[in-house]
Order: sequence, then structure tokens, then C-alpha cells
Amino acid sequence: MTAFLRILRAEVRDVLRSRWLPGYALLFLLLTDLLFRFGASGDRVLLSLLNAVLLLVPLVSIVVGTMHVYQSREFIELLLAQPVGRRSLFAALWLGLTVPMALAFVAGVGLPFLWQGAGGAGGTLVTLLLAGAALTGVFTAIAYLLAVSFQDRAAGLGAAILVWLFLAVIYDGLILIGTALLANYPLEKPVLTAVVLNPIDLARVLLLLKIDIAALMGYTGAVFERFFGSGRGLLVSAGALGLWIAVPAWLAMRRFVRRDL
Repeated sequence: MTAFLRILRAEVRDVLRSRWLPGYALLFLLLTDLLFRFGASGDRVLLSLLNAVLLLVPLVSIVVGTMHVYQSREFIELLLAQPVGRRSLFAALWLGLTVPMALAFVAGVGLPFLWQGAGGAGGTLVTLLLAGAALTGVFTAIAYLLAVSFQDRAAGLGAAILVWLFLAVIYDGLILIGTALLANYPLEKPVLTAVVLNPIDLARVLLLLKIDIAALMGYTGAVFERFFGSGRGLLVSAGALGLWIAVPAWLAMRRFVRRDL
């Protein structure tokens, strides 16, 4: 077994032994099950889960990811003293956190759909689970980038919360103000570009189109449906989410390799 696999196995075991991971899965499991018990159908449960997933998954991923790196600093320093490549070490540590978190989210949301027999929402459910898993990868990568960039734990955690606040709340407000001020100009391409540049907005638009309520979004919904509903739009959106995972992870690895921890 290579050093990468040994470290990955040890990191996964460490994350699975933590108390917060079962709580994270249980939160989504109870929320989804309660929505079914209140009489909602599969599609309505997915629509109700949408905002919870788009807010909670990024927040928990970036905060827990940042704190996990700071709490594991002594363990990481011990591993750095061993004959292990820094790139392999970083990849094992990041995957060892990201994969269990993504699986906990998938289990928490997916299991109530299984025992409630809501098979009719299959395609939309798969999109929601993939979007949640992708957002987990994006924000744990950003968490690692911030944790290796800030030596001080409070500064790193503060930066993590500010990044989440900007992408989850402030960004949409800026777009809304911009579209109101420039209402007399053609904004189709700038708005599409703005959506692609925010992973939370990208996941939100894809899920809303999958739930098929774009008609309720008026002109904006028609623009999104024409672009993201096409084969080219789906490829662009999938590629953009992939880049949102790969670029922060690559920057964090580069920082991890060059910096003394």
C-alpha cells in the first residue's frame, strides 16, 4: 500500500470517529424525513430542501474544513517529518475529509427518499445529491486554501465565514443592484457569466431548471433555461463546477507545498 493510501485511510478513520459527521448526516436525514411527514411529495421536498442545501452545505464544509486543518496541524507536522511527498500528503488529507462529508450528505438526504418510496423524483434527486457533493468539494478546497494561508486560527476562520457570506448572500445582492441600475442595457451574457462565477448560484440555477419552475422566474428563467437547458449549457456548468473544485484545490496544494507549516 502506498503512502498516499495509508494516509488517506488514516484520515478517513479520523473523520469517521468525529462526532460532528454523524450529526451532519442526521441533520439532513431528520430535515428530509420531517418534510415527508408533513405531507409533501417528492418534488416539493426537493424544492424545500433547495435553500437548506445551498446554504448549509457550503457553510458547514468551509467552517468544518478550516477548523479541521488547524486542529490537525500537529498531525500534519508529524507526517511532514516522514519521507512522504507533500502533494500526496495534501491530496490524501483533502480527500480524507471531502469524501466522508459528501457521503454523509448523500446518505442524509437520500435515505428518506428510499424508505418513503419517492422514486418519481429520481432525476432531480440525483442532481441535488451531485450538486451537494460538488459544493462540498468546492468549499473544503477553499477551506484548505484559507487554512494554509493564515497561520492564525481566528483569522482563517473569519476569512472562511466572510467567503461563505459573500458567495451565499452578498454576491446575489450585488447582481440584483447591477441589473436594476443597468436595466436599459442587454444583460443576458453578463448575468450568465456572473452565475457561472459563483458555484452556489450555478448549483441553484441547475436545480431550479431540473425542478422545472423556470417559468416562474420570468425573463431570467427563460434566459437560464435556453442556455443551461441545452447540451452546451450543461457541459459548461459541469465544467465550471469542476473548475471550482480543481482551482482552489490546486492553489491550496501549491501553498501547502511551498509554505513551512
